[in-house]
Amino acid sequence: MAHSLFTLPESISIPVQGRQQTYPVGRIFCVGRNYAAHAAEMGNEVDREAPFYFTKSAPNAVLSGATVPYPPGTENFHHEMELALAIGKPVFRATSAQAWDAVYAYGCALDMTRRDLQIRERNKQRPWDLGKDLEAGTVFAPLTLASEWSPSDDTRIHLSVNGEIRQDATLVELIWKIDEIISHLSGYYHLRPGDLILTGTPAGVGPVQAGDVLDGAIDGLQPIKLTLSKAE
Repeated sequence: MAHSLFTLPESISIPVQGRQQTYPVGRIFCVGRNYAAHAAEMGNEVDREAPFYFTKSAPNAVLSGATVPYPPGTENFHHEMELALAIGKPVFRATSAQAWDAVYAYGCALDMTRRDLQIRERNKQRPWDLGKDLEAGTVFAPLTLASEWSPSDDTRIHLSVNGEIRQDATLVELIWKIDEIISHLSGYYHLRPGDLILTGTPAGVGPVQAGDVLDGAIDGLQPIKLTLSKAE
């Protein structure tokens, strides 16, 4: 009988408020430039014809409360606070109603970014992987069931670094709304339980340093926390 040569790292499983079961992480899709003010601060224009995406590896994700090292290869490591959607049922080419029905839960997430590498690769018209898909570069807070929380235009999303507010916006600023994202993305993928979608970050992104403590929140959801360990 054949055996695997080695054991791969396991992906995390996210706690769900009020449930003993956790939500295992499969694929992670991220929506780019979904807040106009953030696109502007990065020197980009928003594409209002359709959303676009990049992906991050599930084994590289960590849970809120983690302490992680400042990553190698960068001198400009940025925070990006985001609303995450957890898919709860298979969906393909979803209508708006089917898209809403496919959401199992919502949560706070951080899309940590080696900004200098992202910009370098973007300027060379190359993929963003070095800037985006880094070890411990995606962080998830405990999820809240869609039956117990729903987003509204005035829902606040914010993040502070060492107690100083950096990002502060409301979900009305989302260019592509939740059902629009799921409907569009499900035209290209058979979405399934375990898929998470990060919906983009508002303006105010910026660099963090070793020793910094990041605290983020979205009204009504479990907050998120990340500590960068000090350099040895």
